Amino acid sequence: MKALLIIDVQNDFLPGGALAVPHGDEVINYINRIQSNYEVVIATQDWHPANHKSFASQHRGYKVFDTITFNHVEQVLWPDHCVQQTVGAELSSSLNTHHIQAIFRKGIDVNVDSYSGFFDNNKMRNTGLHGFLQDKGVSEVHVCGLAADFCVHFTAMDALELGYKTAVVSKATKAIDKDAYMKKKEFFLQRGGIFI
Repeated sequence: MKALLIIDVQNDFLPGGALAVPHGDEVINYINRIQSNYEVVIATQDWHPANHKSFASQHRGYKVFDTITFNHVEQVLWPDHCVQQTVGAELSSSLNTHHIQAIFRKGIDVNVDSYSGFFDNNKMRNTGLHGFLQDKGVSEVHVCGLAADFCVHFTAMDALELGYKTAVVSKATKAIDKDAYMKKKEFFLQRGGIFI
């Protein structure tokens, strides 16, 4: 069985949002069109506390997009985004949610970021997504959403490691940094991932 994983199609990642992905809104219509092709459709949602340690605002002397080592993991410092209970954290109103069977929230722990829909960045806690997919009998996942070079990529990589046949839906994702994403794409392909 195949599942579509819709990653973080939230207002803060769309044009005008706190951490806008260039042309991020352009993926929504395509995602809406393909949802009916899948028996299982899942969404993820960045869901940060206001004092999340991935926010540059929480580190004196650092600015947005600086990189620090935090809890033994390299951490990019982001603008405050997808804060719990804010409009920025909501799924886009343009996203068709009728097919979505479950929403898995991530980035909830104040002390660790969570790019992947499966685990936090330290791989200390899982979101429950893997168990849900196993219960549904899913063996193949197609990953789309935002952003291609971060949450989509890390979700796809974890899916491969967990044993799923894994594809990234090219027309349904956009990157923050296209150049950096090219290297990540190559790594994904080398590990057995595909692009459709």
